[in-house]
Amino acid sequence: MRLDELLEELQARINAARGTRDRVHSLLEAVVSVGRELDLSQVLRRIVEAGALLVDARYAALGVIGPDGRRLSQFLTVGMTEEEIARIGPLPAGHGILGELIRHPEPLRLTDLGAHDASFGFPAHHPPMRTFLGVPIRVRDEVFGNLYLTDKLGGADFDAEDEAVISTLSVAAGVAIDNARLYEASQRQQRWLQASAETTSSLLSGSPRLEVLELIARRAREITGAALADVSVPVAGAGHLVVELATGEGGESRRGLTVPVDGTLCGAAHRTGAPVVTARLDGDDRYGAGPRCTDGLGPAVAVPLGSAAEDTRGVLLLARRHGEQVFTDEEIQPLLAFAGQAAVALELADRRSDAEQLALLEDRDRIARDLHDLAIQRLFATGMTLQSAARLVQHEGAAERVSRAVADLDETIKIIRSTIFGLRAREGEAGPGLRARVARAVGETATTLGFPPRLSMEGLLDTDVPPEVADHVMAALTETLSNAARHAHATLVEVSVRATSDEVVLTVTDNGRGIPDGGRRSGLRNLEERARSLGGGLEIGRPADGGSRLVWRAPLT
Repeated sequence: MRLDELLEELQARINAARGTRDRVHSLLEAVVSVGRELDLSQVLRRIVEAGALLVDARYAALGVIGPDGRRLSQFLTVGMTEEEIARIGPLPAGHGILGELIRHPEPLRLTDLGAHDASFGFPAHHPPMRTFLGVPIRVRDEVFGNLYLTDKLGGADFDAEDEAVISTLSVAAGVAIDNARLYEASQRQQRWLQASAETTSSLLSGSPRLEVLELIARRAREITGAALADVSVPVAGAGHLVVELATGEGGESRRGLTVPVDGTLCGAAHRTGAPVVTARLDGDDRYGAGPRCTDGLGPAVAVPLGSAAEDTRGVLLLARRHGEQVFTDEEIQPLLAFAGQAAVALELADRRSDAEQLALLEDRDRIARDLHDLAIQRLFATGMTLQSAARLVQHEGAAERVSRAVADLDETIKIIRSTIFGLRAREGEAGPGLRARVARAVGETATTLGFPPRLSMEGLLDTDVPPEVADHVMAALTETLSNAARHAHATLVEVSVRATSDEVVLTVTDNGRGIPDGGRRSGLRNLEERARSLGGGLEIGRPADGGSRLVWRAPLT
């Protein structure tokens, strides 16, 4: 009998040793499995699965502590189906027993989960749970999150050995998480470097300003996983920003929006010259002003495009969807450097525009000089020669033709002199001038017409036409061109603006179907009333070869 007892005791010890060996082997396998992954989401999933397997837990979960250190920002579960999770409702935020581990990051074993003072009970449709084991996961000196295990299979309680095993796993998990985060950071840094190189290449190749900005916004959105990215720029003297471009969800609806400096996330970044972060773009009471095109957007960051508040050239806004991670310092630092690329893009585009404008003005001066020194002098000399020759012409018809040619030369000289004046006007003077406004309006109509209208201008439009009359001329021009684009079905439109010492005359001719007798004439009445208010008038005619001709005139005296 004594021998049998000794044999049974020996067998029990052998089984215990074998169990310990198997458990250590399983623990080593779990550590290797967790450490093998480099993707953070996969690492967290492996940790939860390995924990449940090591201590025979029915349910396991891992909660990641958010930036505020009080709530859970991420919660992974094992042991429940997707349908069961959906029936329970929102994932835990860190109250009850889960919050106890956040406040006191030490291993916690419970025989009855519901009997603890911090227990809040379970929500509806939540499976019953009794035994509990919770262990914090530390990454270096930071508590990254907690590993929760409940309901040991067979109804037994979690013991000290289970706690030791899970504590060991948590140490390995912390190392694996740290490695995954470092790998993720290096990958992200590499993507930032590639994006910076791409942006630099685009800048040096002379790409248009908006194209470079769109590249910057798109790459920033892709790297940070944002749902929306837009760039807003300040309006000189207006006290607000305007969204110049936007990409991602709702980008089309945001483009062109006015963003106040006060009461908006972008405005705060522009005013302070520093990045501004919010956990919820569509619900932050600090930034309730501005356009409300932020439905469904959660964490956001606004980064200034410039190194100082007084040097901010715009703001880059990135926003994620609800429930996603808040922008961290690790993400914002490379984003700041990348935003500097956008500031360089704006600066370089402005400098390039200035250089092109300077070259244009210099070219205008050269052309004006050549016209004055060469063309006008030769035309004048030719006119003098013809006038001298006219006295010697005996034939009455030939003499009349020579006189008409001299008159045409005088008119041509007047046109060239007006052109020289327009060429020599600097941009600051020509911008608000009638000549530049007419040229711009006619050029913009080419898109709606499908072809560029012909334009001729004569006289001192920028000096002899008062600003209030010039505004009426522009309104009449816009109306007539709009009518031609919508109703005329023309293939040719000619615009003439002529200023004499007495009046300014706008003539718009097209080869379309003409103005029907019974058609709508509200626009024509407006043109006529506008002319009459200045003491002028409107003439409507039909050229011999078809189409229509509108002559709008106003006095200058």
